[in-house]
Amino acid sequence: MGKKITQNISLTLLDIHELDEKEIELVNKAKNAMNSAYAPYSNFMVGAAILLENDEILTANNQENASFPVGICAERLLLGYAHANFPKLKPLKIAIIAKKKGSDKYATVSPCGLCRQTINEYEVKFETDIQILMYTPNDQILKAANISKLLPFKFNDLNS
Repeated sequence: MGKKITQNISLTLLDIHELDEKEIELVNKAKNAMNSAYAPYSNFMVGAAILLENDEILTANNQENASFPVGICAERLLLGYAHANFPKLKPLKIAIIAKKKGSDKYATVSPCGLCRQTINEYEVKFETDIQILMYTPNDQILKAANISKLLPFKFNDLNS
């Protein structure tokens, strides 16, 4: 009989006022970045902001392309930019926010599979957890302590 392998996955749901000042700033900067997203095909605008260990916050948004595989998610664009420009600084937290163009209501969104694996790569590279803050329509935040909460049984988990 086979052995059952399990992982405990949990997120924390917080009201926006329960975040610390830097986290609120991170969410607000992700919101601002979302407003500049280039999403003419899906009309689904995503913004992301990352907090680096030197307290600097960088932002990005999704960039679509008529050749659909060429577009890039806000999170991957942001992580690539952060590492290209600040290769020695650890990313500590990333905030993600999204909504349909023309809508007043935000969408609950989490990183896609490609973005989850990319976040994992940076956790492995820097040997540190990256907290993930996901904005919800009710002005609440779903907070994941690290990528393992969103991506159980990652490639590196299976090979260790």
